[in-house]
Amino acid sequence: MLRYLTAGESHGPALSAIIEGLPAGLPLDPEQIDRQLWRRQQGHGRGYRMKIESDKAEITAGVRFRRTLGTPLALTIVNRDYSHWTDRMSPTAQQPADVQQVTKPRPGHADLPGVLKYEFDDVRNALERASARNTATLVAVGAVARQLLAQFGISLYAHIVQIGQVTVDVAALSGVTHEDMAARAEASAVRAADPHAAELMVAAIDGAKQAGDTLGGIFEVVATGVPVGLGSYAMPDRRLDARIAGAMMGIQAIKGVEIGLGFEAARRFGSQVHDAILHDDLRGIYRPTNGAGGIEGGISNGEPIVVRVAMKPIPTLYKPLPSVDLATKEPFLATIERSDACAAPAAAVVGENVLAWVLAEALVEKFGGDSLQEMQRNVAGYTARVAVRAGRSVQAPETEETR
Repeated sequence: MLRYLTAGESHGPALSAIIEGLPAGLPLDPEQIDRQLWRRQQGHGRGYRMKIESDKAEITAGVRFRRTLGTPLALTIVNRDYSHWTDRMSPTAQQPADVQQVTKPRPGHADLPGVLKYEFDDVRNALERASARNTATLVAVGAVARQLLAQFGISLYAHIVQIGQVTVDVAALSGVTHEDMAARAEASAVRAADPHAAELMVAAIDGAKQAGDTLGGIFEVVATGVPVGLGSYAMPDRRLDARIAGAMMGIQAIKGVEIGLGFEAARRFGSQVHDAILHDDLRGIYRPTNGAGGIEGGISNGEPIVVRVAMKPIPTLYKPLPSVDLATKEPFLATIERSDACAAPAAAVVGENVLAWVLAEALVEKFGGDSLQEMQRNVAGYTARVAVRAGRSVQAPETEETR
């Protein structure tokens, strides 16, 4: 069983994560974790906070000489901005008498339901943990998970398909390989693989910023190399698509998730939705299309897993919406915290790493093993059996023992 726990406030001393269930002997490169954290901070439309923080994860437990020990792995990401907030966010000092409380909840945030739920007088007690700053830990955890996935030939990338009213030209991307899609997205300021659409997206973000407004978007995450058999139809909470959807909805500001054709499937005839099953001697059993997005009956079917995720506009506006002061009940314009004009490109990186975690969780669940070598043996035996059943030959994954 692979699981994690995170802690930390947006302007507190640090963000923390503990991961339990990683197999022993997994090579772990801390630079790859920092690389994912850096990617989360990029993208046209990001705000001033990204210039303050330069996130790096410190591994403090569970790893020796860059290999996991099979024990809980601990990560810490220091908040550099905490130095400006020690008088307002100290975990150990007594609360100063003159501390300024936040009493004006911002529409679209967790501010109002948070203070009502937890009986807070100060909105800051809710907004700090609810902040999307905490997606840094999701990325760090996913960055560890994707290093496990890489051992089994599973890779991921994300790209933007829409920002505001601007969408990518699907026809322009026809025939583009997964490798090229990933490279194009990585080179784009808005993580869009369609250069023309990317220019229009940049202009739309700039226009929203000038107007004191914000924009959301839709991103797509693709995982390739995923074996058949992750997840289960046995119970609703074991379905791989349900687990992916739930994890994506757990990211701040996410409002919708689609697998494969998603909502488009509801607009088509069944003959235009479902993926035929074919066979030839070279490939064995294969699919000519992937409308299912790599998942059927809650189980991965060997095709690339395709997930699209809708992010709402950041709710902090520089022309704020009306709110009510909780202390006086008087109308007031909502409090302004530092904000992004558009964070969809960054959210795509978060989604990419969140999907990595869910897949790693399902992989460990199916193939188990106290060590990486044991897990590799389990995968090799399973892969060989599936290949025979599918009518194709397969080269068993290389392990340290067979090199």
